[in-house]
Amino acid sequence: MSTSESSDVVIKSPDGRSSSRWWQQEDWWSIFLALILISAAYILFSQGGSLKWLATGPTKWTTLGEAGADLLRRLPALGGLYLVWAVLLTISSAIIGHDSRKFLGGFTVLFIVSVFIFQLGAWASASRYNLEPPLLALVLGLVVSNIWQIPDWLARSLRVEYYIKIGIVLLGATLPLTLIQWAGPVAIGQAAIVSLVTFFAIFITGRLLGLENRFAAVLGVGGAVCGVSAAIAVAGAVRAKREQASVAISW
Repeated sequence: MSTSESSDVVIKSPDGRSSSRWWQQEDWWSIFLALILISAAYILFSQGGSLKWLATGPTKWTTLGEAGADLLRRLPALGGLYLVWAVLLTISSAIIGHDSRKFLGGFTVLFIVSVFIFQLGAWASASRYNLEPPLLALVLGLVVSNIWQIPDWLARSLRVEYYIKIGIVLLGATLPLTLIQWAGPVAIGQAAIVSLVTFFAIFITGRLLGLENRFAAVLGVGGAVCGVSAAIAVAGAVRAKREQASVAISW
């Protein structure tokens, strides 16, 4: 099996060689990279700095001129963001067993396309038409994969599960314990009950309708948490099929 489909104990590099070394597995590297970023953020914070300047996002725009001006304003931060992820992901991919040059070329294209997708998603009327960045990315991916054959150098960078695993660790790091303490046991208990009841209602209904466990789980979490990100994260965690994640995102 390939690392793009699974990350079990035994994996195979693109050249077909099997490896059971833990330091060549995506699961471990997703943790390593996330911890590197968290450690860097903590060190900078303790010295009075931060990584906030890398957390750049588009502002709402109504005209193409406003979108272009906003994009130019964010270019320095986008350049820094690209360099950080390009270095970390290329090095880790090379250790895992991928061709670093092909990965870097494909990642560069993905990064640029992602920037424009998020910029388009910031259109003031996008919410009216439900043109959220995940949906735009999904539609673009469907069009590209069904009309053209994805070249090998670009396919090497489509490490969907790898990116999701890194995001899961970083997502957990954004939840402060002080927020849980502030909310109190009543709010936490209420949120837990609503989420669990909603999840199991969707999951059990899906199973009764003949859906696979993994597909029903993705739909359940997506409905319980009410988010595309949740569906994507759980799809990677339970190793659901790509088309199942796509259906959950669309719904």
